This record gives sequence, structure tokens and C-alpha cells, in this order.
Amino acid sequence: MTSDTKIAAKSIAFHTLGCKLNYAETSTLSKSLLQNGFTGKNFNEPADVYVINTCSVTQHADKECAMLVRRVLRQNPDAKVVITGCYAQLKPQEIASIPGVDLVLGAAEKFNLPYHLEQLWHTDATPAAVISCDIHAITGFIPSYSEDSRTRTFLKVQDGCDYQCSFCTIPLARGSSRSNTIDGVLQNINDLYERGVKEVVLTGINLGDFGKTTPGSDSRDTSFYDLLLAIEHNTAMPRIRLSSVEPNLLHNSIIELVAQSNRFMPHFHIPLQSGSDAILAAMRRRYRTELYEKRIATIKQFMPHCCIGVDVIVGFPGETEDHFAETHRFLHQLDISYLHVFTYSERENTLAATMPNAVPQAVRNERNHILRNLSYQKMQYFTAQFAGTSRMVLWEKAEKNGTMSGYTDNYIKVSVPYREDWVNAIVECSIG
Repeated sequence: MTSDTKIAAKSIAFHTLGCKLNYAETSTLSKSLLQNGFTGKNFNEPADVYVINTCSVTQHADKECAMLVRRVLRQNPDAKVVITGCYAQLKPQEIASIPGVDLVLGAAEKFNLPYHLEQLWHTDATPAAVISCDIHAITGFIPSYSEDSRTRTFLKVQDGCDYQCSFCTIPLARGSSRSNTIDGVLQNINDLYERGVKEVVLTGINLGDFGKTTPGSDSRDTSFYDLLLAIEHNTAMPRIRLSSVEPNLLHNSIIELVAQSNRFMPHFHIPLQSGSDAILAAMRRRYRTELYEKRIATIKQFMPHCCIGVDVIVGFPGETEDHFAETHRFLHQLDISYLHVFTYSERENTLAATMPNAVPQAVRNERNHILRNLSYQKMQYFTAQFAGTSRMVLWEKAEKNGTMSGYTDNYIKVSVPYREDWVNAIVECSIG
């Protein structure tokens, strides 16, 4: 940034839509702007610049972007509005047409935000400036981690995806699979530990595909297992948690490492998407229910106390009542802890959007409701198994109505009367 920009002391506010990876990247963007003379503002306050980091997994996220632009311009009609993230990469011209948007940054340019804001301030962005490139041109990896909470931090170690699931736009929005180096990840974790962070959540678009430092190449010098082993032996971080790992990449060696570790938390999140092999084939998923069931059984064999979360999509094209019943039965009999249920929505430039036999929206919503009820039952059952036992809890700072909350190692949320000396502390507590 120029000295003029710093003297002007512009204020900036950020808003994030979508996944934890987006939140980590927003934190990195925010830090870079604060270091370049901007002052941070809450997104609900008047600011000189508003940056919206978008998601495009669902149609709702697209619509929410336009709504947010209208909202911030009511707060400050003269504000500069910048849109970045997945939606910005996929549909830059569509975003540029939203009244009030000044700048659209694609995937390759979002981390150059300070430079582009400097240019924006000296130009009349009518229409909005669009700075993007072909997704295949993106080859670099930018490490990011969230900084809004000293207790738990989401650390990006991998980006992009080489899979071609028929419903997904992520490869179009984020490019090929690529990773940080193991040394880079260790440095990030050790830096965070020195700053008082007690738990790091490893995140990525396809986390288990860690190891590709050359996008588009199948060759790799390291693997996800190598990364976890290095973290186990070369960091002092007391708690490491894994975000979503594809079942075909969650090898037994990884499960055994987590089971033997005091550092890695007994908690897996494993996307399923459907309990019907016919639908999994249509989705172009790289596994079938038999493999998925084996993964769950292996985890529970080594860690009966382990928490297991599952992603599932309802209403995929061609999903009949019988297919959905298969999914419900499969999930019901699995020893899992909770579900993240997504209602299928058509996305442009995906194979699924061209498939026949679309499921009516009302049916999609009903199936979502059914699986959310199942998720509630699963979590209640899982939690009840530990009533009267003690587990280690990392307590968070937030106070609500005189209480504080935290998560056990196996991801059970507990609450107690607020104690300041417990903030960001790991304490053995009884589960009621």
C-alpha cells in the first residue's frame, strides 16, 4: 500500500460465506489489510470497504451475496464493495452486474487484495472491475489460518481438488489439488502454539489428498499420513483435529495413528453423500457403501469412544423413494454420531445439472428434515453413552448467560458456570 492509503486510514469489514477454509482465508486477507494501514470494522458497522468472501456450493449462497451487497450499501452508500471467493471465480460477470459491486477478484488474485484496493481507490470502477484468470492457471498455495479465536484455529494445509464428482463446482472454483509442504505446516502449527492456541483443525478442500505440491501431477513426495506423523512428533500443540477426509483416502494407517496419539482427537468427519450405491455411482464418488462401512467399523474397533460426523446429500437427480430408504437404513445402522445434511441444488457446468428425473423441491426438503431428525437422535445416543464419565474439555472464552462451553476430545459440547481461569484451558470434566 502507498503511504497515502495508510494516512487515509480507511476502514474495512469482512464477511465470509461457506466452509471453514473460507474463514481461514478471510482471516489471512484481513491480517494483510490491517498490516497495510486499514482499520478493522464489524460487518454490521459503517466501513469504507466491505469484502465478501463467497461460497458457491448452494444456490442460497449466491443469492445471499447480492443481499449482503444491498445491506452494506445501506450502511454506507459510498463504500467500496469487493467480492472474492468461489462464486467470484465461477461467475465474475454475474457478480459484476450486481449494483454497488466495485471489484471482483478471482481465485488467483484474492491474496493480492491490498494491491487491488490501492488501484481501486484511484479509479472509477463503473462497471465493476473484474480481475480473474482461467482456473487451470492457478498453481500456487497460500497457507491461511483463522485468527478470530485463540482457543481453536482452522489451518489450511491443502487446496483444490482433482476429483470430478458430478454435482460439484469446487474444481472449477479452486483448481487442481495442491498443498503446503510438511515443513510449512509444522511452522504454522508451532507459531500458533507460541501464540497460545490450544487446538488446530487441519482443513482443505480434499484434505486426504495432501502431498501434491505440483498441481496437475499425480506424483507426490509426501502423503497425508506423512504429514500427520510429522505433526505427531514435531509439534507441541496439545490438540489436533481433522476436518473432512474422503473415505477412500482415510487409510487404516491414519486411523491407527489417531488411535495411538494423545495429540490427535478421536473425531473424524467422513463424507458419505448417499447410502445408495446407485446414487454414489451417479455422483461419481470414488467408493461404495461397503468401503464406507468398513472405515466406520475400523474406527470403532480402535476407538469405541470416537465421534464420527457424516456429510449426506438428499434429492440428487434420480434419487427415488427406494434410494432414499436405502440411505436412511444405512445411516441408521451405522455407529456414527451426527450428520451434516445438504439439500441438492443444481449448479451450472456440472454433469448432475443435466441429469433427468429431478426430485421435486418439496420432496428434497422433506428428506432433509427426516435425516436431520436422525442426526439429532444419533447425537443424543452418542452423548448419552458418556454420561457420568470424565473427559478432557477445552474451554472457550465466550460467555452466555453466565455459562461457558467447550468440547471434549471426542467433540461433545458441554457447558458449566463461567470461570475465567478455565478460558482456553484443557480441564478434565464430568459429562452430565
